Amino acid sequence: MKHLKQSVFLIASAIFLVSCFDRNMKSTAKQSAETGTSSKKYWPNGAQLVISVSMQFETGGQPEGAESPFSGTPLPKGHPDLAAESWYRYGANEGIYRMLDLWKKYDIKVTSHVVGTAAEKYPEIARAIANGGHEIAAHGFAWDSQWNKNYTDEMQFVKDGVDAVERITGQKAVGYNCNWLRRSPNTLKILQELGFLYHIDDLSHDEPFITQVNGKNFVVMPYTLRNNDIVNIEGKHWSPDQFLTQLKFEFDRLYEEGASKRRMMSISFHDRIGGTPAMVHAMEEFIRYTKEKQGVVFMRKDDIAKMVVNDPATPVDNSEEKYNN
Repeated sequence: MKHLKQSVFLIASAIFLVSCFDRNMKSTAKQSAETGTSSKKYWPNGAQLVISVSMQFETGGQPEGAESPFSGTPLPKGHPDLAAESWYRYGANEGIYRMLDLWKKYDIKVTSHVVGTAAEKYPEIARAIANGGHEIAAHGFAWDSQWNKNYTDEMQFVKDGVDAVERITGQKAVGYNCNWLRRSPNTLKILQELGFLYHIDDLSHDEPFITQVNGKNFVVMPYTLRNNDIVNIEGKHWSPDQFLTQLKFEFDRLYEEGASKRRMMSISFHDRIGGTPAMVHAMEEFIRYTKEKQGVVFMRKDDIAKMVVNDPATPVDNSEEKYNN
């Protein structure tokens, strides 16, 4: 009887050990599979999420009667709106420099779309942006529409802006942003002819993609109105903490998606709006928030475009083919 009890005990112990081993093996296999999934990289630089900040420098390029906090009560034609003009000057006097200090503090390089006439009026600011290691991108010669220009006039408008900024900063733009994104059917063909690599006037994706322009690859770096200060702070009168919440929510979702697909987050600041003390404080809070996660990289748009233009994993979208060939 004694030997029988010992045999039953040994058999039960063996079954228990086999069961534990089996559970451990399954758990290890599951962890390995999860690790394998999360370790797959969808960006050439191995990032899980790439964030790109646009810093628009427009002060001095705005036309008479441009939108401002006083647009609802415009002055009669011929009367200068001195209050509105001072609002724009805030971007040159305070806004750009405050943002430059923030980017320097966290070693972040941004893309600055510079209006040609703004650079001519404030060359020291344009040079300060370039000397900070930031991308100088094009934003037209003046704050003016392109959708209503013919091919020749639009070509000259874009070229004049690029040349003006290059003379001042020494940087030739390879990225473009139209006034309020409102490009013409000829814009991409003009940009390609002038040697541009990418444009941002498109809202259709949450990652860079390729479109064919005259049979050649052209990069589209999608824009987001939802992370844009002029849309939400000026247009919808959000408070900076509402804007910060939007950025955090957007970041959380894109970061999660970034484990299984390529994701990019785009944020836009304008000199006179994003450069206010409260907005820079909100952005600093957001930067700190992103640093709690691994695999988050801030990049200039030209660097992103160069990285994806010949990457086979970059999607191709020719939805505008009828305009681009």
